[in-house]
Amino acid sequence: MASPWIILITVLHSSEVIPMSSSDTALLLIDVQASFTARPYWSAAELPAYLDATARLLAGAQAAGWPIVQVFHTDGPEVPENPFAHASGLVRALPGLPAFEAARVVEKHRHSALVGTGLGDWLRAHGLRRLIVAGIRTEQCCETTARHASDEGWAVDYVTEATLTFDMVSPAGTPISAAQLRERTETVLAGRFARVCTVAQALARATTEGAA
Repeated sequence: MASPWIILITVLHSSEVIPMSSSDTALLLIDVQASFTARPYWSAAELPAYLDATARLLAGAQAAGWPIVQVFHTDGPEVPENPFAHASGLVRALPGLPAFEAARVVEKHRHSALVGTGLGDWLRAHGLRRLIVAGIRTEQCCETTARHASDEGWAVDYVTEATLTFDMVSPAGTPISAAQLRERTETVLAGRFARVCTVAQALARATTEGAA
């Protein structure tokens, strides 16, 4: 299959491929990186289902010709012991993530993928008005990016099944499961900041765009 990208440009901390699709949709794949496997809260219990959903989302986005933005997170001291530092060797794709050609790769240092990365300017320059948000963690960088994007005027599809998170404990000491965190995120985003949807629902837009 011919690639929909024809020009590769490399800039500081990012690379981009200029999309040739007429679609106004982009997929943001946020922080799907090996760094998390070194965190004490890491659990692989829900990883197979997450990777399956993400693989379906990536395949559908590629088939539709939607640009895929791959986002990595780095922060903290640049030492091997910090899994979010390049020195750790873990700022790379999470094992099991299918290979794909990114239209743009950005490195962020804040929770929102739109802060300090130039991503917003790139999206606007390419007429991308609808964002599909997926990645790690559900209630943290994925939710923050969805809220930020909505406030900046983008239409957002939040694909919960293609996000991953982990059990937490509240400040009051109450255990909160990953499933509860997902439900909470869906509750606060739906109808206010994003359309909460499944992979199939997010990809259904490709059929609509193709018929337009």
